[in-house]
Amino acid sequence: MPNIKSAKKRVKVIEAKTMRNKALKSDLKTALKKANTAVADGAENKAEAVKAAIKKVDMACSKGIIHKNKAARKKSQLAKSLNA
Repeated sequence: MPNIKSAKKRVKVIEAKTMRNKALKSDLKTALKKANTAVADGAENKAEAVKAAIKKVDMACSKGIIHKNKAARKKSQLAKSLNA
């Protein structure tokens, strides 16, 4: 456990950021799963599910949760599966 005041604050700040990042990553995974199942099942709302997933991917990329190349790859995979 840190003794210095600034180190104690860093622990609190990092904990808050970790929780936020975890929530965003979980939300992203859920959106990707929903989009993939919608496309696989041929649901009528598959276009909206893919659009929502792409938005979540972009948001995660802008927040620094995932790398920009991974975001591009995920978006490409989603578009490819939707158009197939």
